[in-house]
Amino acid sequence: MSTVKLNTGLEMPLVGYGTYPLKGRRATDAILAAIAAGYRLLDTAASYENEDAVGAAVRESGLPRAELFVTTKLRGRDQGRDTTRAALEASLERLGLDYVDLYLIHWPMPAVGKYIESYAVMADLHREGLIRSLGVSNFLPEHIAAVTAATGLRPAVDQLQVSPSHSRPELVAAVQEGGTVVQAWSPLERNTGVLDAPAVTAIADRLGVTGAQVVLRWLLQRDIAVVPHSGDPTRQRANADLFGFSLTAEDMAAVAALDKGVPVKQDPATWEEF
Repeated sequence: MSTVKLNTGLEMPLVGYGTYPLKGRRATDAILAAIAAGYRLLDTAASYENEDAVGAAVRESGLPRAELFVTTKLRGRDQGRDTTRAALEASLERLGLDYVDLYLIHWPMPAVGKYIESYAVMADLHREGLIRSLGVSNFLPEHIAAVTAATGLRPAVDQLQVSPSHSRPELVAAVQEGGTVVQAWSPLERNTGVLDAPAVTAIADRLGVTGAQVVLRWLLQRDIAVVPHSGDPTRQRANADLFGFSLTAEDMAAVAALDKGVPVKQDPATWEEF
């Protein structure tokens, strides 16, 4: 699995396994199948309520802990100077781990006004070794600038909603310009039909790949990491098999043209999720 070097010096897999919405034994089995297919990055969150299942898969995989990259996220109701540390410790307990490779603030929720102090506590936890890399999720450039100014530590990763319908080139460029890696959540747009769009299927047929592979490769060629989800082992393997082909400039433009300019429903400037 190809990797990207974060600003902490840590190597992060470019393709990870998104665990939402699976829970319990079903989640553990799906994650074990993903690990067998070559995935080494496992993406979870406190709000997914499956950290215990992810931890079980880590233990049952038989792999050394250092070979797996585990991401989890601080949920909205746990933001704050007095609650962030306890939230991470609870996540670590559910995961059964001593540290996480990447810890993200799930949403900035600027109206609540606690994301900067939460990030400052996370910076302390990073220095203590409980978090190997600091990150954020759904942060706009102004949110990134605020936490960087407060701590001197720019987020290593910003996990954003990026996909053919929401290509967000200006936002992606602004985040990447400062050295933060963009990682796309929901890259395959569950239940929107984008994978069956003629522009996507034409490229897939020509290259002998799936529509999902086309979309994921389109993101990778924009230097965007991805965390697709599938519970099907065949699709899991296909979604990780992205490095034996490439898209032309015309292909890239054709997929980008699927963006009709409709704003994302969960606007980070206003969205609140507790």
